[in-house]
Amino acid sequence: MTLSENPRILVVMPAFNEARQIRRVVEAVRGQVAGDVLVVDDGSRDDTVVEARAGGAIVATHPVNLGYGAALQTGYRYALRHGYDAVLQLDADGQHDPASIRPLLGALAQADVVVGSRFLDGGSYRPPLLRRLGMWLFGSVASALSGQRITDPTSGFQAISREALHFYSHERYPVDYPDADVLAMVARSGLRLAEVPVRMLPSPPGKSMHGGFVKPLYYVFRMSLALFLVPLRREQR
Repeated sequence: MTLSENPRILVVMPAFNEARQIRRVVEAVRGQVAGDVLVVDDGSRDDTVVEARAGGAIVATHPVNLGYGAALQTGYRYALRHGYDAVLQLDADGQHDPASIRPLLGALAQADVVVGSRFLDGGSYRPPLLRRLGMWLFGSVASALSGQRITDPTSGFQAISREALHFYSHERYPVDYPDADVLAMVARSGLRLAEVPVRMLPSPPGKSMHGGFVKPLYYVFRMSLALFLVPLRREQR
């Protein structure tokens, strides 16, 4: 993708009960990118909507919690409908450092999907051991399926071209955990996939999508099945 001299960028931030930090995160993001910020409130029960608007964000609201992937898709479809050139997506909990936004967007000149990796260039972020093993396993499978190395298959810190937004907006996109399987599908579809080093902080206590006992088991089952099905699908742009 080649961005125009003044591309229209939409920052998409899915949010669920993030009232305590969402305003600060929105303000920090707006200080790094000259574009609109869309917070997709996924059925929050706190003041996420009020705080996001106070920070200067546009807000789209789901009446009930539909899932992380569904919230992202709302953002993708909004971007396509309103003519944005690219999307920059990041989490609303403050884990993704806004200072890494510009390298992500800059890499769109040579790619359609740019993933921010916390493990490139000797990154200092270290997730818990079991999660690190899972990331290595699914990253290895995704790398084999895509034909290129993927170091951070669970990163939600991404820059996405308008062409890739059409791919992401399709019903193939999972509503719960869009991770390694999506990256493998992107590469196999002919879209250009790249990674750049970014800085990430540990997730706030109790905020991880993979927390608890049941969620990690479901994630492992769901991702294993999704990756198994990738070679059986004919991905088209």
